[in-house]
Amino acid sequence: MIRVEELTKTFGSVRAVDGISFEVRRGEILGLLGPNGAGKTTTLRMLTGFLAPTSGRIRVGDYTTAANPLEVKKITGYLPESAPLYPEMLVFDFLAFTADLRGIAPGERLRRIEEAAALCGIREVMHLPIAEISKGYKQRVGLAAVMLGDPEILVLDEPTSGLDPNQIVEIREIIRRIGKAKTVVFSTHILSEAEATCDRVVIIHRGKIAADSPTAELKEALGGKSRLALLLEGADAAAVEARLAGIPGVEGVAAAPPDEAGRVAVAVALAGGADPRAEIYRRIRGTDWTLLEFHLQRQSLEEVFRELTREG
Repeated sequence: MIRVEELTKTFGSVRAVDGISFEVRRGEILGLLGPNGAGKTTTLRMLTGFLAPTSGRIRVGDYTTAANPLEVKKITGYLPESAPLYPEMLVFDFLAFTADLRGIAPGERLRRIEEAAALCGIREVMHLPIAEISKGYKQRVGLAAVMLGDPEILVLDEPTSGLDPNQIVEIREIIRRIGKAKTVVFSTHILSEAEATCDRVVIIHRGKIAADSPTAELKEALGGKSRLALLLEGADAAAVEARLAGIPGVEGVAAAPPDEAGRVAVAVALAGGADPRAEIYRRIRGTDWTLLEFHLQRQSLEEVFRELTREG
């Protein structure tokens, strides 16, 4: 659906995007991740034809952004980080105005508005001025305006920026619903959001692609790091470390000093793909320690992100 080839964008002496290439398949939800200044917004603006690349090529469906910019815009819906709204207009009037701009026939206009309002959950605010609704609703109104054109591709730049946790969950659910029928590309700083929503992530750092993979495969490819978290009662930290060290598949053991209740928290680092839980349990069972907690913690996308974008 989207093919990016050796895409570069410079602003004077600054190379904001540096020769990146990736593809987005039809019906895929792709998360574009990266720290501030990584080149995410610049990339999205080039994808949608709002910026011309310095070099490289972008193909969207059957068109290229260089040769067919209007055709690309017709099949692409773009919502920047700050939704471009008219605060003095009623929500319904703004959507009707947008429908007119998109050339939607009068006989189709009301149906399209109702469908977009239902999809984005804004029916209850259609009669209100945009200035009087919350930021979460403003984002939904912006998204509804984008969906009026029934785009094949939806490009969202930081769609949950500045929203509270409840609003983030609501926007995430809307993106999931849209993703069942559309190709979606969105940038985000919220790693849990990408992990829960995306089929695939592309991590950008200093204008280059640091990783491009389905979320689960990305974590596995970077070592599949995981650890065991234990909580013991009646144990000595040094004795715990000595007893669990040397077990095949255990890379390291770190036991904290006992807390006020006499409990010892233990972190056991595991080698990639290893699962020594049975042997660890047997060794603990052979003592007079009480095992209060014992669970596996796998490497999160946030840890992968920090590892890939660490300076130096």
